Amino acid sequence: MMQIDGALADLRRLVGRYGTLDPALAARYAQVRDEHPVPDDDGRGWDFGITLVPPPGGEAPVESAVLVLFGALDDQPAHFHSSAVPEDLDLLLTQRSLSLRQHPGQIAFPGGRKDPEDVDHAACAVREAEEETGLDPDGVRVIGTLPPAPLTVSNFQVFPVLGWWDRPSDVFVVDEGEAARVFRVPVADLVDPANRITTSLTRGAEGNAQCFRSPGFLVSGALVWGFTAILIDRILDLLGWSQDWDRQRIVDITDWDASMPVPRADSG
Repeated sequence: MMQIDGALADLRRLVGRYGTLDPALAARYAQVRDEHPVPDDDGRGWDFGITLVPPPGGEAPVESAVLVLFGALDDQPAHFHSSAVPEDLDLLLTQRSLSLRQHPGQIAFPGGRKDPEDVDHAACAVREAEEETGLDPDGVRVIGTLPPAPLTVSNFQVFPVLGWWDRPSDVFVVDEGEAARVFRVPVADLVDPANRITTSLTRGAEGNAQCFRSPGFLVSGALVWGFTAILIDRILDLLGWSQDWDRQRIVDITDWDASMPVPRADSG
């Protein structure tokens, strides 16, 4: 079983390889020779294979940031045991309010659009996380920022900011108009092949319908799908933490929404 220090080192290597390390971390490890084997990125690297297409009118994509916050905070260890992931490592997630116009009820990372007063994307992500979950930002160590990932549905360009919870603080729903739930999920349970599915969503009229498929996770009484699941899936792969899973285990969520019970993995 990997120890927490090893997980933190893997996260630092991930940002150092594909993104921009926090300046303090970059200076600290500038002279450190890392002989850790680099996980295979299948030639894609950080590329999601998604092109950000502006909506009609040519509006520029909106810059935003999310906080991908890891820590060892939960007194409930993972159900799944993996040699690649500490069983007490977890990840902070939120569930968006069902009343929101965009992505209602979806599981997400805390975050939002970058404001003029935010000095960088890391500052944006931490500020938004404080506003959404009530966490103490002084307890969060920013590891660094990964390249942006496109959220094409709402024309956002999202910068994932990886963080580590040095000093834990309570988290809760600050504004019920924004979030329905704030929770931590064991990372090993995200890795568990039994919790992994492919979601299928069909949109459009018959004859002109389009099918959107993404990785999905059935964890902690929630369905994680769409952009958040795509991001988690890629991060796990690039860390070398993921295990083989059945990508033909498909769950159709076309007529499902978050007000309904979480769909069963054998329903597709």
